[in-house]
Amino acid sequence: MATSNVWTEWVKSTWSGVDACVEARRNADFVEVRHSNYAQGSVLQFTAREWDAFLKGVREGEFDLPSSS
Repeated sequence: MATSNVWTEWVKSTWSGVDACVEARRNADFVEVRHSNYAQGSVLQFTAREWDAFLKGVREGEFDLPSSS
């Protein structure tokens, strides 16, 4: 299977705020996530399969915080 080392540009989340700035990019094999205020800092790397599983969990509410009522 041929792989691509060509990365897309970093995309900043439209939900990013002052202290919650997240951006991601991908190539054929991986998705990378970083804090956009610290672009030279650490980068988390996920396989496409891991990223898809994470997004599915987010969409299904698996990571929702308990309400503070």
